[in-house]
Amino acid sequence: MSRLTLLRRRTFGALFWTQFLGALNDNLLKSALVLLVVYEGGRLWGLGAAQLVPLSGALFILPFFFFSATAGQLADRFCKSSLVRWVKLAEMGIMGIAVAGFLGRRIDLLFAALFLMGCHSSVFGPVKYSILPQLLEADELVGGNALVESGTFLAILLGTIGGGVLMTQGQPGLVALSVAVAAVAVAGYASSRWLPETAAENPSLRITANPLRPLRDTYAVTTENRTVFLSVLGVSWFWFFGAAVLALLPIYTKDVLRADAHVITFFLALFCVGIGIGSLLCDRLSRGTLELRLVPLGGIGMSLFAFDLFLAGVPQAEALPAGHLLGLGAFLSLPRSWRILADLCWLAVSSGLFIVPLNTLIQQRAAASQRSQVVAGANILSALFMACASGLLLALFALGLSVPQIFLVLSVLNAAAAAYVYRLVPEFFFRFVCWIIANCLYRLRTAGRENIPLEGPALLVCNHVSFIDWLIIASACKRPPRFVMYHGYFKLPLIGWLFRDVKVIPIAPAREDAQLMEAAFDRIAAELEAGEVVCIFPEGALTANGRLNRFRPGVEKIVRRTPVPVVPMALVGMWGSFFSRAGGAAMRRPFRRLWSRIQLVIDAPVPAEEVTADVLALRVAALGGLAPAN
Repeated sequence: MSRLTLLRRRTFGALFWTQFLGALNDNLLKSALVLLVVYEGGRLWGLGAAQLVPLSGALFILPFFFFSATAGQLADRFCKSSLVRWVKLAEMGIMGIAVAGFLGRRIDLLFAALFLMGCHSSVFGPVKYSILPQLLEADELVGGNALVESGTFLAILLGTIGGGVLMTQGQPGLVALSVAVAAVAVAGYASSRWLPETAAENPSLRITANPLRPLRDTYAVTTENRTVFLSVLGVSWFWFFGAAVLALLPIYTKDVLRADAHVITFFLALFCVGIGIGSLLCDRLSRGTLELRLVPLGGIGMSLFAFDLFLAGVPQAEALPAGHLLGLGAFLSLPRSWRILADLCWLAVSSGLFIVPLNTLIQQRAAASQRSQVVAGANILSALFMACASGLLLALFALGLSVPQIFLVLSVLNAAAAAYVYRLVPEFFFRFVCWIIANCLYRLRTAGRENIPLEGPALLVCNHVSFIDWLIIASACKRPPRFVMYHGYFKLPLIGWLFRDVKVIPIAPAREDAQLMEAAFDRIAAELEAGEVVCIFPEGALTANGRLNRFRPGVEKIVRRTPVPVVPMALVGMWGSFFSRAGGAAMRRPFRRLWSRIQLVIDAPVPAEEVTADVLALRVAALGGLAPAN
């Protein structure tokens, strides 16, 4: 389904515009407040601009620590759409305080409004992500997350620019700003009225009045599922990295590039647009499914382009006179300025590729009754990581590091963090390797992908042509299958480590190790009973002549023990490749048929009661146009 169709749908469109308008108001208020403090010398509690500007950021983030956990409980306990409407009503009242602050140039009222908007966002955050699975189908979640993420950063961009432009217009600008924030709040409430009533997912959940106590409960819920928790850490790291980059951009622009505020605004716009493009690109590359392979791709890009910002240096060839700053046109005319623009743009695109699959995974794999609490836990950790990013920058500047050197530090830290997460969750890296093989070494086309059920157990059967058949199948499957492989492969360097990490099931012929064979059947049954997808190659060995060998009866034994649907598949085009036995032993003649077109054809599931080895062999042969072995 296209992204435009999603936006036109009343249910999702209402959520999109509600969250977009809320983010827009956040940033109109923050941007205008900072400029009012900096350029008009606003003071509060005896503090000047140097203290009030960082204080404004801390004041907005503070409610996330105190109220996100309770907000997550509320979102699981009550109807989420009703909570959204109550939050939007509160925003209208908060913006009334902001209007009084702008018209009266009252810094204290504006800081109060900013704190209350932080409370508003800490409550709204868990709802807007956890309600998505109730509004969208499973194959629409990636697209929905991509739109929400890109819309959020577009709102940040427009709010930052809009607040800055209006603040430069004097009193008429303040009046226009007051009208704008009030109108946006009213529009946000109006759009929330279009949200459908949603069922409470955990109506018996007990809400704790003390806002600090739910922090412990939320942490326990967030860490319950290891993969989900590590994805939460990945989301938090994204905000750590993004907050650090955004905080560095103004200093980098003025002190290193010697450019003026117009260049800073252009950089911020480029960064926000880049994240939006990356988010939408993620949806297109995912084709409606959760593609964890994009997480490593995004992480590599974030490190690579941050590292190149360290290498890029200063575009101008000659030193500028003291006090002189380059305008946007002058900066863009420098030959090497485009390298910096490309680095910022691709860093942002990579960030979009990194964050969308993680948010989708959290929504899909967190228990429905706890989803809002998990999202709340992610918000709390993200706020903590953003605060740590500010502390790190202060420490690095105190050590005398330059901005380009700090980009180097961020690049190295990001690579280390990514490697740590990928090591703990091999599924991320494994999916990335599979995608590289299927789409870079070869050109894979998959037909019938929808025949693999999104939920519940299933047994996949396929012809066996090459040593990398399993990697190609893994790339094409929407869900990570458990492959059954000959136990001898586990002894190979590196490959054995990969097999263990991705939960490959070792098996041996009965004549070689009857005990191991029975253990394999026990493990297959356990995985199917747990609702997983298992893939086997019923021929039992690679084809030596390109024909389809007879299917062994083990597939019947599996289905008799655990009756599940069996999905026939045929891999076409791998015969004659470097990894096949065409012309003799495999992997002896390099570069054979690399970048060739291959196809995986997936048929409709066969009910368990109709399964026989011969029936499955005939289905696979028909799918791939394969001749049986003599």
